[in-house]
Amino acid sequence: MAASLQAAATLMQPTKLGVPARNTLQLRSSQGLCKAFGVEPASSRFTCSLQADLKDLAHKCVDATKIAGFALATSALIVSGASAEGVPKRLTYDEIQSKTYMEVKGTGTANQCPTIDGGVDSFAFKPGKYQMKKFCLEPTSFTVKAEGVSKNAPPEFQNTKLMTRLTYTLDEIEGPFEVSTDGTLKFEEKDGIDYAAVTVQLPGGERVPFLFTIKQLVATGKPENFGGPFLVPSYRGSSFLDPKGRGGSSGYENAVALPAGGRGDEEELKKENIKDTSSSTGKITLSVTKSKPETGEVIGVFESIQPSDTDLGAKVPKDVKIQGVWYAQLES
Repeated sequence: MAASLQAAATLMQPTKLGVPARNTLQLRSSQGLCKAFGVEPASSRFTCSLQADLKDLAHKCVDATKIAGFALATSALIVSGASAEGVPKRLTYDEIQSKTYMEVKGTGTANQCPTIDGGVDSFAFKPGKYQMKKFCLEPTSFTVKAEGVSKNAPPEFQNTKLMTRLTYTLDEIEGPFEVSTDGTLKFEEKDGIDYAAVTVQLPGGERVPFLFTIKQLVATGKPENFGGPFLVPSYRGSSFLDPKGRGGSSGYENAVALPAGGRGDEEELKKENIKDTSSSTGKITLSVTKSKPETGEVIGVFESIQPSDTDLGAKVPKDVKIQGVWYAQLES
C-alpha cells in the first residue's frame, strides 16, 4: 500500500514542460505542418506563436496526471481496506451453523466463539446436573510477565504481538457440569480441542511460545467467579529432537562434540542434554455475564495464567496471562 500511495503522490506532482524563452518560433513552411495548425501553405518563411498553445497543453497534462493519481490512490485505499476489514461481527451459534464453508472461509468467524441473542444478565439455570458441551474459549489479549524495557524495572505483564495465525481458540470442549442448591458451580473438563500452540512477541523482540490449554480443568465457585487449576503439558513431546539430535525418549544423550564425562555433565549444559518433558499447572477464573435457559446457552469472560514453554527444561518459563470470552451449552 505504501508503494502505491507513493506512486500516486509522484503522479500528482505538477508536470513541468519545457517552454522556449522566445515568444515565437521560426518554422519552415511545409504542407503537413500548415495543415496541422490550420493555415494555408506559403512559399515564404512565417512566424507562428505557440506559447498559448503550449500553456494550454501543459495545464491539460497536469489535470490528467492529477486525475490518474487520485484514481490510483483511491484504488490503493480500497484494496487495503478490503484486506483489513477488522474484527468480524460476532454471530450466534445458529447463525454460524447456517453459513456454508465458503461464507466462513477467510472472515475470521471460525476463530470466534458464538454469542447469545437475548437472554438475561445472570446465571439463570436451576440446580441439577448438566452436561456442558460446545465449550469455547476465545482469547482477546495475551500478556507476558517479563522485565521492563527500562533499566532495573520490576517484572510486569507486558503487551505482546501475536506471531501465529488465528488458530488459538479452544472449542468443542465438554464435561459434567453441576449446579448446587446454594448456587455453587462445578465443571470438569473431559474432552475436546483443549490445547493450541501460540507464539507471541515481547516489545523487546523476544518471542515466547506456549501451549494455551485447560486440560483436566476442575472449576468450582459462584457464577460470577469460578475456576481452578489445570494441566499444562510440555510444549514439545519427548520424541522431539533438538538441532544436536538430543531428545527426551530418543536421540543422543549428549551433544556429539562434548564428551560424556567432561563438560557435558556440567550444570550449564546438563539442562540442555537432559530433556525435561514434565507438565506444569495453570489457573483459570471464569465469570458468567449472560445466560439463556430456553436454549441452554451461557457466555462469559475468563482470565488464565499459565507458564510458557521451557524448551524441554533448558529455559525458565514465563507467566502468560490470557484474557478473553467463552461460550457453552448446558444439556440436562
